[in-house]
Amino acid sequence: MDALECIKTRMSIRKFKPEPVSKEILMSVFDTARWSPSYKNTQPWEAVIVSGSKKDELSKHLIEVFERGEKPRPDIPEPQSWPSHIDIRIKELFKKRSERFGIDFSDPEVGKRSKIANFRFYGAPHGIFLFQDASLPLWSLFDIGLFTQSLMLAAHSYGLGTVPQAFLTDYSDVVKKFLGIPESKRLVLGISIGYPDVEDKANSFRTDRVDVNEIVKWIQ
Repeated sequence: MDALECIKTRMSIRKFKPEPVSKEILMSVFDTARWSPSYKNTQPWEAVIVSGSKKDELSKHLIEVFERGEKPRPDIPEPQSWPSHIDIRIKELFKKRSERFGIDFSDPEVGKRSKIANFRFYGAPHGIFLFQDASLPLWSLFDIGLFTQSLMLAAHSYGLGTVPQAFLTDYSDVVKKFLGIPESKRLVLGISIGYPDVEDKANSFRTDRVDVNEIVKWIQ
C-alpha cells in the first residue's frame, strides 16, 4: 500500500475481531510513528498499550464511573460550541449516520450506549492511551496530533484498524490511576486498535470530506 492509498483508505473502525495483535507488529507500528515531525524535535508523546484482562478491568471501571453519573473531567476540555460552518458539518454527519443505521443519534439513550461502546474499546483487543507532560505548552498538542496520524496510518498499512476516541479521556484521573501514570501527565487521546471486522455493519459507514476547493485558496 503506497502512502496516498493509505491516507485515502484509512477510516475509523468501530467493530474489531477479538484476536490480539502480536507485540512485534504493534511495536513496529510505534517504531514507524516515532518518526513523526515535532517542534524542535521535542517528540512530546508517550504511549501506554493495555490489553487482555487489564483492558477489560479498565473498561469496567470507566463504565461504573459513567453509570454513576459522574461528570467527565478530561485533561483537555471538550468543546462546548463550534463556528456555524463547522456545526453544519457535525449535524450533517449525525443525520447521515442516523439514516444509515436507523438510529436517532440525538437520543440520550443512544448517546449513553455510544459512550459505553467507547469504554469497551469497540471490542478491540488493545487500547492505546497517549500522554504528554502537562507542563508542555499547547503547541505540543499539534505534535502529538501528527504522531497520532502517523500511528493510525502505520497501523492501517499492517492491515489493522484504529479509531481515535476523545471519550476515553473523559475520566482521565481513573485512567491514570489504573495505568500508574502520574497526575503530572496530560491524557490527550485514547485509540482502539486491532484487526477490523469488515463484515460488521458498524464499519460500513465512512464520513465524507468537503471539496478541496473549499479549503484551499490560491494566491498568485
